[in-house]
Amino acid sequence: MYMVLEYSLADDYLERRAALREEHLALAGAAHERGELLLAGALPDPFDRALLVWTAEREVVERFAESDPYVVNGLVTSWTVRPWNVVVGGQGS
Repeated sequence: MYMVLEYSLADDYLERRAALREEHLALAGAAHERGELLLAGALPDPFDRALLVWTAEREVVERFAESDPYVVNGLVTSWTVRPWNVVVGGQGS
């Protein structure tokens, strides 16, 4: 089971992220090391959304979002967690 965390990014995301990037990447890196977070990144042109793909329970993903410095400091204006039914690729295929 995959989960997708989608972030809506603030208009000034690129200008403000530098101050929080190290802390955000450390949090994401720790989740990746635990095998929970598979892929993560912002969608460019424009940088208005980011996607994070997980193999963790919803509660784990929600806790991540709630503690992410990008969320806490307003670089993320809203976020959602949804299950993703992968039919090609991924683990176990």
